[in-house]
Amino acid sequence: MRKRTMALGLTAALLAAGGGWYASLDKDSRDLLANMPTTPDVLSWKQDQRDAAFRALDRLPVLAKSRSFAPPASPLPLPAGKPLIIPGFDAYAAKQRLAGMVIIQDGKVRLERYGLGFDAKGRWTSFSVAKSFTSTLVGAAIKDGKIKSLEDKVSQYIPDLRGSAYDDVTVRQLLMMSSGVAWNEDYEDPKADVAQFNVVKPDPGVDATVSYLRKLPRAHPPGTVWHYNTGETNLIGVLVSSAVGKPLSEYMEEKIWKPAGMEQQGTWLLGATGHEISGCCIQAATRDYARFGLFVLGGAGGNVPADWFAAATTKQKDIGEPGHGYGFQWWTYDDGSFAAQGIFGQGIFIDPKRNLVIASNADWTRATQGPEGDAREAFYKQVQALIDAGG
Repeated sequence: MRKRTMALGLTAALLAAGGGWYASLDKDSRDLLANMPTTPDVLSWKQDQRDAAFRALDRLPVLAKSRSFAPPASPLPLPAGKPLIIPGFDAYAAKQRLAGMVIIQDGKVRLERYGLGFDAKGRWTSFSVAKSFTSTLVGAAIKDGKIKSLEDKVSQYIPDLRGSAYDDVTVRQLLMMSSGVAWNEDYEDPKADVAQFNVVKPDPGVDATVSYLRKLPRAHPPGTVWHYNTGETNLIGVLVSSAVGKPLSEYMEEKIWKPAGMEQQGTWLLGATGHEISGCCIQAATRDYARFGLFVLGGAGGNVPADWFAAATTKQKDIGEPGHGYGFQWWTYDDGSFAAQGIFGQGIFIDPKRNLVIASNADWTRATQGPEGDAREAFYKQVQALIDAGG
């Protein structure tokens, strides 16, 4: 299955700014950042730079600002269950360059491991795993009556899109990545839209994402072609924030972070004009990513419509890969399981049939094109088979 996310569109000018910020960090932070990259493009970072940066993006005010969301006073307990013995796990974890993994089945932790000097107390970046959080906030806004219908036009909630190719695009089509608006998500091309939309100067008084996307031409009729587009998930975040009248992080705390019983504070990086980069860049503990999986399995505590996940986590659009599809910002499997995924090995795999959640953070050798993706798919199947066999 394709695993995509946005590269951080942070400017060199921001990197050059400041100086005293580094000295103000605690020793742990300085040690972690000793190998920090000096270029804003995550895809150009070396492996040791990624190892340092992926656990510390929200500690770099010189790179990006962020907003936080607080956990509740009492986190959801994660009791220990019967240890899951997975043959070959240590070799798998080494090849995945695993930073953290938590496997929960029937509400109990059956495996928890860490690597790369990371641990349960740290926060690892999500990359495109954030898309599935953003999708869930759409469901919450519908439940709250702030988004009236998935058939509403996007421009109804973002007036700055009127007159653009998005005028005829519905909220549903945006969620399914089938807007039909032209977009280039090639991470190897520095001139691609995904590389440009965060660094181009926005129109005065207009959100940076909206400013860029409203200039794009139409490639297909709305709803006819699935095409992955990280910029549009950022657009969804702007839409939700506009609909509910508050920052996305505040809504996240209210509708997900506290109701899900998270253990630690989470953070969300902000774009150039102050909106959360909703297609990317949540920072959280691996255990809290797993709690999100449990939250989804439980219907999000009633904070979304009763039928929300039945639609959001099943195939809405064919992506050209047998056995897989795309829902509302979730990758789907034909066996009924589904996943949130981000580059370099971030993921939350959810299997309702087995009451199973696998949350993982990593630093793969390549963003999406290395061998780790196929190995992870095989690992999911291995765990399912072990559970079916009573393991």
